[in-house]
Amino acid sequence: MLRRLIAVSVPALILLAPPPAEAFQLFGIKFFESSKDQSESDDIIGTPQPYEVELVVAGEDKELEERFGSASSLWRGKDKPASGAAGLIAAARGDYRRLLDASYAAGRYGPSISITINGKEAASLLPDEEFGGSARVRINIDPGPSFVFSKATVENRAPAPTNRRDRVDDANREAFQPGQPAFSGIILGTARVAVEEWRHQGYPKATISRQEIVANHDTNTVDATLVVDPGRYATFGPVTVNGTERMDADFVAWMTGIKPGEEYDPDEIQAARDRLARLGVFRSSRIEEAAQITPEGRLPLHLYVQERPLHRISVGGTYSTVDGLGLEAAWLHRNLFGRAESIRFEGKVAGIGETIDPKKFTYRLGATFTKPGVYTPDTDFVASLFGDREVLERYTRTGVTGQAGFTHQFNKELSGRVFAVGSYNRFEDDVFGEREFTTAGLSGGVTYDSRDDKTDATTGIYADLSLEPYYEFNYGNAAAKVVGEVRGYQSLDEKNRFVVAARVKAGSLMDPPVAETPPDKLFFAGGGGSVRGYAYRNIGVDTPGGVAGGRSLIEGSVELRARVTDSIGVVAFADAGYVGADALPKFSEDLRVGVGGGLRYFTGFGPIRLDVATPLNRRSGDPSVAVYVGIGQAF
Repeated sequence: MLRRLIAVSVPALILLAPPPAEAFQLFGIKFFESSKDQSESDDIIGTPQPYEVELVVAGEDKELEERFGSASSLWRGKDKPASGAAGLIAAARGDYRRLLDASYAAGRYGPSISITINGKEAASLLPDEEFGGSARVRINIDPGPSFVFSKATVENRAPAPTNRRDRVDDANREAFQPGQPAFSGIILGTARVAVEEWRHQGYPKATISRQEIVANHDTNTVDATLVVDPGRYATFGPVTVNGTERMDADFVAWMTGIKPGEEYDPDEIQAARDRLARLGVFRSSRIEEAAQITPEGRLPLHLYVQERPLHRISVGGTYSTVDGLGLEAAWLHRNLFGRAESIRFEGKVAGIGETIDPKKFTYRLGATFTKPGVYTPDTDFVASLFGDREVLERYTRTGVTGQAGFTHQFNKELSGRVFAVGSYNRFEDDVFGEREFTTAGLSGGVTYDSRDDKTDATTGIYADLSLEPYYEFNYGNAAAKVVGEVRGYQSLDEKNRFVVAARVKAGSLMDPPVAETPPDKLFFAGGGGSVRGYAYRNIGVDTPGGVAGGRSLIEGSVELRARVTDSIGVVAFADAGYVGADALPKFSEDLRVGVGGGLRYFTGFGPIRLDVATPLNRRSGDPSVAVYVGIGQAF
């Protein structure tokens, strides 16, 4: 029987290597193979061979049925023909291995697996077999009993780290215990963590030197012993760079942030990968560790890069029934002088559709220069100059703004920024008439971002705090503006099909009176990125002359996001916000609330968003219904 062939109780070999990781083997079955490895034998082209497939799992365990169905290429591809008769046979033979893999993952080490095509066992069919018409495939699986650990030991485990950065999360520590289900993934995960614990303490060539894994079919138990060999302690050696064209190779090596002579740490290698990705000049980059540690105890690193084209043109647009159509375009030169210096020219026109008079459109034109690697590999110098003409419901602004300063990436989640900012603006509005403002000051802030996806987060937190002290020369006022925002995301299921997202934003402008403050420094609310259902920046402070900006702001939003299919999602949301006349908000102020729903179409570059919202506290100038279209989630 097939069961006797695949369910023997013999020691298994687990292969562990530093990244890039190799496949693991357990009882002769490879785990975590690349898709190329797994599909190599299946990539056969021939006359299409239609087939019908039946999957029968003994015991009527729905969870096991789903597991085996997901593992079987025959079952997954049942809606389309195979690549000829030979392709069908190859897929069936590959399924023996895949189904056995799935059985071990479920802690079943004595399965009986039979795959027949037209009543014949697939393992015995010749590659040139012909079936004619539609083939009948039947997959019969008796998963056998569940196995538990009778022994679960890791010998020579790394000592407890003295640096918290060297800690390695071990999700399997409680599961790799006697009496617990003996899932193969628990064994493999434990082995991988045991190796990583040593690697994070400066032992890059740690391996599983010996293991004993025996499945006892008489007692339905598994004895598992893993022995770790840490190898030699090592420090970082030099970083050699290969593949650069215009980029300065020495600068690229410095930008990795890896310093020869410092203790080897996989976290530093990952940080180097992140720094290289942020440069934006490489199509791909790969860091490989040398095969051997040098006699001096150093581990050289080899960096392979492929540069992107120098130039990039991008276009985009947004549309809402309230704000009209907005179009934007940008041209980027991503490597000016060989050290990833970039300059980006961009232009924008908005308000199209609300009017056909070009004088009433909103325009923006400017450029941004960025020089990475200033002082440290994580510090960038950024300078920009923009001219704007904003034609809004509340006011019209014509002006120019320039800023220069630095951004710094403290770690993967935390970044900071500080800029010197100067601007000249002329405003026209119905409340105060025509005014001019000249300001100079600082703009700084910190951002924490642990979201798993910037355009469609399912878990994580985004938080930003900004401070803007400035001096206005025309009226002689010193002021400070503070804004804080927190966004949170939580998936409600393992497949991330249901997600709750929420955000809170608050701001305060201290000291100057509203009449002597540039309107763009004041707070407004309303619109697609604020309180949906209300006109853009139509929520403010009521005055005899109309709505003006305020000196305090509070906003909040909550969304329930659900994926109906892999490409279609729906959203229900509620937004709320108000703007106060004083620097400290008064909760007696009118709260504006908007509710609605939307559709999402998921693409490789983010979801395309369609939202429909209605205001519950509609005022003059607000629509009864507002429609918003854009790319990415609302927040």
